[in-house]
Amino acid sequence: MRVTARYATIDDLPELLRMYAELSAEQSAIRSIWPFADGLDEPVEASLTSLVREDGAAAVVGEIDGVTVGFLIAIEEPLLKPMSDRRIGVVRFIFTDHEARGVGVGAAMLDAVMERLEERGIDLFDARVSPGHRLAKNFFESNGFKARSITMHRSDAGPDAFNGDRSNRSGASS
Repeated sequence: MRVTARYATIDDLPELLRMYAELSAEQSAIRSIWPFADGLDEPVEASLTSLVREDGAAAVVGEIDGVTVGFLIAIEEPLLKPMSDRRIGVVRFIFTDHEARGVGVGAAMLDAVMERLEERGIDLFDARVSPGHRLAKNFFESNGFKARSITMHRSDAGPDAFNGDRSNRSGASS
């Protein structure tokens, strides 16, 4: 078994859309607000295309024996003054197909994106992890990350506020 990671291209868009839909479903089960607050803006296909092409982002796919089984997207964000001349690399999304977890795909993708960000002069890194997603938290901690912030949330909108029609969250065009 050969695990590799490479930078995503527009040709990877169908697989990125498939995996993003799975990531969104997984995250929504943990926090129903995720697709509306932490996910990609609609249309998802356009958002993914922009991230693959954007200079201030790094999109990586993970493969096993040449088959795409994961993706990672990181973005660069400026720090506040007086350090606004520096940027922080933020891992926004990481996903590996369930049957491909635990064999090094995530680590290969993280290594590739960290290398790219370090080449751009970035030496500060964050990773967004949903509360309750113990596997993701453990993964990032095993790669040297430590919690520096926890977002607290309250909703007075009722239990069904974020359970509306999400049929287009997969990135399908209508």
